[in-house]
Amino acid sequence: MQPTLRLYNTLTRTKEVFTPVDPRNVRMYVCGPTVYDYAHIGNARPVIVFDVLYRLLRQLYGADHVRYARNLTDVDDRINARAARDFPDLPLNQAIAKVTETTTAQFHADVDALGNLHPDDEPRATGHIEEMKAIIERLIARGVAYVAEEHVLFHVPAVAGLKDAPRYGSFARRSLDEMISGARVDVAPYKRDPMDFVLWKPSRAGIDPGWPSPAGIATPGRPGWHIECSAMSMKTLLEPFGGGLTCDDPARNVFDIHGGGIDLVFPHHENELAQSCCAFGAAGGAPRMANYWMHNGFLQVEGEKMSKSLGNFVTINELLATDIFGGRTWPGAVLRLAMLKTHYRQPIDWTVKALEEAEKTLADWATAAGKAEAGQVPAAVIEALADDLNTSQVLAELHALRKAGDYAGLKASLALLGIALPQVAVAEIDDALRAKVEASIAARLAARKAKNFAESDRLRDELVAMGIVLMDGKDPATGELITSWEVKR
Repeated sequence: MQPTLRLYNTLTRTKEVFTPVDPRNVRMYVCGPTVYDYAHIGNARPVIVFDVLYRLLRQLYGADHVRYARNLTDVDDRINARAARDFPDLPLNQAIAKVTETTTAQFHADVDALGNLHPDDEPRATGHIEEMKAIIERLIARGVAYVAEEHVLFHVPAVAGLKDAPRYGSFARRSLDEMISGARVDVAPYKRDPMDFVLWKPSRAGIDPGWPSPAGIATPGRPGWHIECSAMSMKTLLEPFGGGLTCDDPARNVFDIHGGGIDLVFPHHENELAQSCCAFGAAGGAPRMANYWMHNGFLQVEGEKMSKSLGNFVTINELLATDIFGGRTWPGAVLRLAMLKTHYRQPIDWTVKALEEAEKTLADWATAAGKAEAGQVPAAVIEALADDLNTSQVLAELHALRKAGDYAGLKASLALLGIALPQVAVAEIDDALRAKVEASIAARLAARKAKNFAESDRLRDELVAMGIVLMDGKDPATGELITSWEVKR
């Protein structure tokens, strides 16, 4: 029997039963990176979190019935600045292309090393300029956007005049003063209201890329940030299923899940929600854009906010390939497991100790289950994941599988989580020797529990003489002493 999937919805601030718009075509959109430099470890969190959700949806609905889109933002002032810095002798568009191509390849290599599946769609902002312009024209025609000094701005107060459009600020649940402060709005004389935000802006010659502007503006321009995701989600998750600008049926202009980091709730997702709901449909469109909005919590490093000024800014690539964090490199599976030990909505403290503990756990699982064939994912594991991605409970279930000797279930569960076990020297251990080692370890743990330390030491020395390396630790689920082992290399 399929478990009931429940997800925490930022829109309603409650955990809700997930009911897809169409179970044959479950659709999820996640805000991806701006490709101007190496992605930092905080960027890895939404990638991993929503990869796990993607895997779970495929498990529940079938791989052919889930569509996952994660965008790439390749229009940004930071990209322009890096292009000018790194390729000053190239024409602007060529320099920008080199930056985005190189950085995108870096991002793909890094997130692949973390065990993530590729999304079904990976739209680029530069590939959807026409869709952005079409949405902008629609917003102008509906009276919620206007042209001023070669800019097009979304007029926030006008939202209240559209039937069924959500009240601006209701998503983030902020007051007007809080929103003005949080948006860091520019005080521009051409704005009709301080909260109005940019949909399109003029390009600076020789500095910015430019495209023919909408709304009869003569100067070439470029899109604002927020309009990008409305256009790319429309193209990948609405139009293929009968929705989009030419559709007046609000039911076709909503998809299932919109995800991202908690920092995107305001202003990015608030603005996305407003402009999409005002553009799609004859009466303000679907007042949700997506039925379920999900956000992962912040990441800090060794108890402090990650920032370059504090010297604790670390990229995925640095963790994988350099000794900048903890004096060594870290395997992708270790980084992934360490990330999943904390529930996705909670803040996570990224520490060397956490990585060491994750590595020790993986080594234990690999030693125990290395030769086992993967079986079926146990129902308890799927049920824990279906409870709003309760990975803490999932890991408790995995420790229980290890303790019970259900290595087939353990390997299947790890595969569902996208965690690859490290290679260990299992070829040197036949089944008889493995059984002897496991029995000796169990006897040693029993001796220690009985405070028979002489016997415990004797068994330890016997195992060491056999070439077995012992690693003691605590079971995260029970707090009891556990011992993992591997053959000395």
